Amino acid sequence: MTDSRSEPAALRAVRDALRTVPALLYLAVCAALLVWAVVVSAGDNPDASLAGVVPLLATAPVSLVLLALPDHLSMVFVAVGLGALVNAVLIGWCARALRRGRRTGSGPLA
Repeated sequence: MTDSRSEPAALRAVRDALRTVPALLYLAVCAALLVWAVVVSAGDNPDASLAGVVPLLATAPVSLVLLALPDHLSMVFVAVGLGALVNAVLIGWCARALRRGRRTGSGPLA
């Protein structure tokens, strides 16, 4: 087992953010969208070419920036995966900050 005090604060913050329920739900939705896009794209229907846009938009803006990577099918998975991870960390950080604010009672004044 590792001691949590020996790891850098940034890694601890990322780990704590990814443990929140909203961040985990977001990652699950992004994974489901990616699987759906692969399954639909493998089919023989006319709308299959736009199926890959849905996971990219769900993980924007990071995934859109990463589309500048070399033109290969695996780069779409990298873009969506990294975009989902960055967004999940931000969602988890916001959820933790809101929860912490509710506990301390430091909310907006009425």
